[in-house]
Amino acid sequence: MSDEPRPPAAVLFDLDGTLIDSEGLWLIAERQVMAGLGATWTPSDQQHCLGGPLERVSAYMIAKAGVPISVSEVGDQLMTAMEALLRTGPIQWRPGAAELVRSCQAAGIPTGLVSATYRQLLHAVSDAVAEQTGGRGFDMSVAGDEVTDGKPHPEPYLTAATRLGVDIRRCVVIEDSPTGVTAGHASGALVVAVPHMVPIEPAPRLVVLDTLVGVTPRDLAMWLAAAER
Repeated sequence: MSDEPRPPAAVLFDLDGTLIDSEGLWLIAERQVMAGLGATWTPSDQQHCLGGPLERVSAYMIAKAGVPISVSEVGDQLMTAMEALLRTGPIQWRPGAAELVRSCQAAGIPTGLVSATYRQLLHAVSDAVAEQTGGRGFDMSVAGDEVTDGKPHPEPYLTAATRLGVDIRRCVVIEDSPTGVTAGHASGALVVAVPHMVPIEPAPRLVVLDTLVGVTPRDLAMWLAAAER
C-alpha cells in the first residue's frame, strides 16, 4: 500500500495578488477613476478595499468622493481602466504561482481560477495564463459577476467545485487576502495563504506561507492529508 498522500480533487487559485501581481495596476486604475470623480486615492484606501468585491470597492470610492454617481457606473469605469492596463502592459506573476499551476496540471490535478474580478478582465489575462502554463489554461474559472455573493462569501469556491464535479472539502484554495481566505475557509476547502499586502492570522485548515516558490502538488496533498486527520 502506497504511503503517498492522495492528491487534491482540485486546486483553486485566486487571481489578483495570488497568481498575478496586479495591485499596482489596480492602484493606477483606481486613481484614474477617482481623479475623474474629483477625488484622491491612496495606498491606504487600496489596502482597505483589498480582495473586493467590485461593488464594495465602488461604494467606498463613491463615499470617499462624495459625488452623485451609481455603484454600477463607477464599477464600469474601473473595469474599463483596468482592462486597458492589462492589455497594454506586461503581466507580473507572483513568485512560484505559474509554476505551481503548471505542476498541478502536469500531475493531472484539475485547476480553477476563482476571482472577484469580472469576466471582462479574466478574458484579458486568460491568454497570458495559458502561455505561461505551457499552452493550457485553467480547467474552469469563476468570475465575480457570475455569482450572487462574492468573497468573503463561500459561493465562488462552492461554485467552482460544483462546476468541476468535485468535493470542495478535498480541494485546496490558494489565496493572498483575508477576504479570500475567509471565502475559502467557509467553503470547507483547505486554504494555502500567501499574504501579499495584509497579514493573515493562523487558523485550522489554513497553511500560511511566505511564497509559493518550491511548493509542489505533493506538498498540497500532504497538507490536505494532515488537515483531514
